[in-house]
Amino acid sequence: MPLTILVVDDDLGTRLSISDYLELSGYIVITADDGQEALEIVEEYHPDLIVTDIVMPRMNGYELVRQVRQKPAFRLLPVILLTARIKTQERILGYQSGCDLYLPKPFELEELAAAIRNLLERSQIMKSEYGFSHQENPGNSAPKVADSYNHVNHFEKGEVLLSLSSREQEVLYLLTHGLSNAQMGNQLHLSPRTVEKYVSSLLKKTDTNNRAELVRFAITHGLVK
Repeated sequence: MPLTILVVDDDLGTRLSISDYLELSGYIVITADDGQEALEIVEEYHPDLIVTDIVMPRMNGYELVRQVRQKPAFRLLPVILLTARIKTQERILGYQSGCDLYLPKPFELEELAAAIRNLLERSQIMKSEYGFSHQENPGNSAPKVADSYNHVNHFEKGEVLLSLSSREQEVLYLLTHGLSNAQMGNQLHLSPRTVEKYVSSLLKKTDTNNRAELVRFAITHGLVK
């Protein structure tokens, strides 16, 4: 059965371009033009993923994500925030509200589709693991599930910082500001390949799976200012 994606944006052109592309990619797409309408759709249709703008009437994207996350059934629902706002504090607000990926405008539809595929694949794996765990523990109303979205693990802020080299801390800082490997390499006088090695090391040390998770982990645990 095709997976369902909710696209939320008050700009009709953006909604249509995203929904048309995703429908051609084989997804079922539902649209909303503000956060309030989107919240009602989430409760009625239970989409598999949300793509939402931030600046919208009635309810903005930050509040939409916060309210979705307050509902137990949707705590692991993948959410992508789309916005022209690129300041660090605004990205921090996005991750603190509970989004999984912050994609700045303008963006390529192919990039958005790739991010969606990645999040959906991980989400489906987690659902399968939850179902298996629930079957093995039918009397346990709260089975232990690997929560990849919240990254609750044994690392403490101090332990993580002590495990990072000064260069890794520099790469992490630039990464949270949205710089690419090439841009980080220019600032640090490193090759993009060397930067990628530092990023891979950061992923391993923070027990995260991709850059979006790494940025969220760093912000949540106060590893960057």
